[in-house]
Order: sequence, then structure tokens, then C-alpha cells
Amino acid sequence: MATRNGSAEWHGDLQSGNGQVTVGNGVHSGPYTHKSRFEEGEGTNPEELIAAAEAACFSMWLSNVLAEAGTPVESVSTTARAQLRPVDGVPTITQMILKTEGVVPGIDQARFEEAAKEAKEGCIISRALGGIPEFTLEATLKS
Repeated sequence: MATRNGSAEWHGDLQSGNGQVTVGNGVHSGPYTHKSRFEEGEGTNPEELIAAAEAACFSMWLSNVLAEAGTPVESVSTTARAQLRPVDGVPTITQMILKTEGVVPGIDQARFEEAAKEAKEGCIISRALGGIPEFTLEATLKS
């Protein structure tokens, strides 16, 4: 299996410092700060990157689950939202909310929901995030 990488550099203290995060070998690069992470400042943050990774992995895995069942997808679109809350005074991801929509000819809503649950259980990133106490999934079949 492949090994993937990311990197980050930080300058200064937590409150007033700033950094640059890079995905892979420069596929995406962007600034991050205390404000972008814990408030509403410009830039990205690790939690957004985790949410994006979850959405990407889940969409691919759901497409695979459906294709292997003989119902290939036209499209799957997923959003993921990671919620930070203090736990014992430390910011912690306590909630991940997945919302997925798919266009899949030949199946009904119940089968789509079943496939989505299977994908959540099998998705590499979902499994890595298994310690998140509240991990919800909403799956909608579009026509």
C-alpha cells in the first residue's frame, strides 16, 4: 500500500503565530492561524483537512460498495463537518457529520442508505476517526 504525506510549518506562539500546511508534495498549500482554527479567521485548519479527507474517502468507498453490488453510480457528493468542543479543557473533535447524496440508477432510498452505512464502516478515514464519539450519516438518493 502507498504511504501518503503532509507537512506544516509554524512560526511564533499559539495565539499570534501563523503557519503553512501542505498536502502531499504541494498538491494543496495554505495558511493557518489560531483564528482560522479556533475562531472564524481566514485560512484553513487541521479539522477542515480531516473533514475533506473523510468526505473524499467516503465518496470513493460508497461508489465502490455500490459498483461491487452491480449498481454503479453516476455521482456521489459528500460533505463532512468536524465539530471541535472542549473535553477536559482541551479542544477535541467530538462530532463528525456526514451528508451524502448520490445519483444511482436502479436502486431505492433504503438500498442507498444501506450502502452508505457499509461505506462508513469500510472507509479508511472513517475507521481512523473511530474514536469520535458522535459520528452521524445522512444519505439521500437523488434522481
